[in-house]
Amino acid sequence: MTLISSLADHIERYIKALLDQTEQRSLEIRRVELAELFECVPSQINYVLKTRFSNERGYIVESRRGGGGYIRIIRLEPRHRRDICTWIYETVGDSIEAEEAEGLLAQLLDHDHLSRKDAVVIRSLLTQETQGLEKTLANRARAVLLRSMLLLLLHGS
Repeated sequence: MTLISSLADHIERYIKALLDQTEQRSLEIRRVELAELFECVPSQINYVLKTRFSNERGYIVESRRGGGGYIRIIRLEPRHRRDICTWIYETVGDSIEAEEAEGLLAQLLDHDHLSRKDAVVIRSLLTQETQGLEKTLANRARAVLLRSMLLLLLHGS
């Protein structure tokens, strides 16, 4: 079975490759130029920025419209394991919704702090253990499980 990547996947990979090539944590690009490069409308670029480069995934996106307009993408990333553990405690807190947990896992994957295999196991366990629970209880259980698994994985490696 072959997986066909969507246009959004291609745009995301391209932007991440540009970020990886820069010496800084930020990148300035023009929405119109990206749209021309990928032969799409600028709103497709907006969609990718909103869904793939959100704060939950570890990015800040700044935009300036107009003729000289640009998009600045800033990658936020903890530098050391202790910083990551502190960041996990602060990000997860006592309660976390499924979408926020997914964003956190995606960010850890993006920054190579977590393997795909570990992310799949964590997603599966979170789904299994919170299924059928009332929302508030599910969010609290998800936070405890997610925080525990991530700290165990990150301290153990």
